[in-house]
Amino acid sequence: MATRLTNRLVAGLTHAGLSVMGSRVLETTGRKSGLARRTPVNLLIVEGNAYLVSPRGETDWVRNVRVASGSMSLILGRRKANYAATEVEGDERIPVLREYLRRWKFEVGVFFGGVGADSTDSELRAVADRHPVFVLRRFGDAAATTRN
Repeated sequence: MATRLTNRLVAGLTHAGLSVMGSRVLETTGRKSGLARRTPVNLLIVEGNAYLVSPRGETDWVRNVRVASGSMSLILGRRKANYAATEVEGDERIPVLREYLRRWKFEVGVFFGGVGADSTDSELRAVADRHPVFVLRRFGDAAATTRN
């Protein structure tokens, strides 16, 4: 119940154009319905690269992005940017997960079983397979705006 309320609040603020610590609304195409599906996410920038991490694991948005061969959009207010997401594999996830936890452990730490930003590489590696990580590459007109 609290998660739904928080998601709705963050999604509402993000829809209004106010990013809450990097929040965006992820739009994917439903793999079964074919309809647009929207989920609040935390956009992480590390060394100039944009990432999405799924703290809750193999969620619907993760499966939708995979089925769509990485095609997805991020929305902030009326701005909608299209991206190609590529899944990050192996130890390349460790610094991304470390930075994600440094920034948002207060919000998502419960999903990482006690592992945090100060954990060892081995501890992060032990949970990495449960938390998909995607690097994003923007495509299309970067200045495009849409009416939502």
